[in-house]
Amino acid sequence: MYEGIVQELIDELGRLPGVGPKSAQRIAFHIVQTQSFDVSRLAKVLLEVRDRVRFCKYCGNVAESEVCNICDDPERDRTLICVVEEPKDVAAIERTRGYEGLYHVLGGAISPIDGIGPDQLNIRGLMPRLETGEVAEVIIATDPNLEGDATASYLSRLLAAVGVRVSRLASGLPVGGDLEYADEVTLGRAFAGRRIIGE
Repeated sequence: MYEGIVQELIDELGRLPGVGPKSAQRIAFHIVQTQSFDVSRLAKVLLEVRDRVRFCKYCGNVAESEVCNICDDPERDRTLICVVEEPKDVAAIERTRGYEGLYHVLGGAISPIDGIGPDQLNIRGLMPRLETGEVAEVIIATDPNLEGDATASYLSRLLAAVGVRVSRLASGLPVGGDLEYADEVTLGRAFAGRRIIGE
């Protein structure tokens, strides 16, 4: 425990997701000890983020206006919608530069243990996007875990009635990984998702 304001800073940083006590302490001391660190700039950006960032009215991705850059881009393939859990998943897929369609951000995954059901997710916003008849395929790209699987299962049943093709991202062994270190679930999915070489 540190005195006064330093401990308050560590506590506040520790409330951020993914920042544990040691990381919070390290960040706090970097801010305190580094004279060149522009604290006012950080504070300004944090306040601006709160004021300017909103969620796209179509897909739910982060945006600085009513519509995000992806939904606003006329070059995107409007016959494809990739459904993801969070805006950070959009960023991850965009980094691959291998997907040119649109997105739909759910804002989480079905998790009964945490009290999150389908009604707490942005599923209702997806349905009107499919009614235009323009969308040919919905790609479900939820995380390959219990919650992501439950969400994918729910969506696939819901979308079966709409008449669009529904696919799910393959999951399995990471590139460069060794079989001996793969867990049973990952290895099982790699076998289930295998494809013929040369096709």
